[in-house]
Amino acid sequence: MRRNEEYRFCPRCGGGLERRQVKDGEPKRLVCRRCGFVFYLDPKIAACTIIEVEGRIVLLKRAIPPALGSWVIPGGFVDLGETVPGAAVRETREEASVDVAIGSLVGVYSYPDVSVVIVVYEAVITGGTPAAGDESSELELFDPSGIPWQSLAFASTRDALRDYLDRRHHGAIYS
Repeated sequence: MRRNEEYRFCPRCGGGLERRQVKDGEPKRLVCRRCGFVFYLDPKIAACTIIEVEGRIVLLKRAIPPALGSWVIPGGFVDLGETVPGAAVRETREEASVDVAIGSLVGVYSYPDVSVVIVVYEAVITGGTPAAGDESSELELFDPSGIPWQSLAFASTRDALRDYLDRRHHGAIYS
């Protein structure tokens, strides 16, 4: 999700919003002209998993925008009231049709032009058979040397897979 959201009205009173310097050294913020409410545009949190099945990595081909037709690891947004690891388990079940146990943290990924912070965990399947959920057109198991690097959906997918492979496979071949 890119930082191109444009809000025009205050969520508290409905007044018009304008960009204004609130504090020195910080970026301009959206401020309500009527009530003074500061509308902070904070990032969303996504939780993802990297799963290996007999040495192969689970990837899903996206059937929805953004990045329709590109490959991703299972994951999605954290809902209010759930933990980040809990969201990773839920999203993996929804997207890959398997129950998982969360393992080590692979990494936390953020980028200046993206409004999502991505938290990626290792996971082990504890139940079910890997299959594409309703947001994916297919699920495939890739040998680390066969990952479709040029067809990955997001920088975070690429960076997390590289970090995982560097740690678990001591620098498996990727490009």
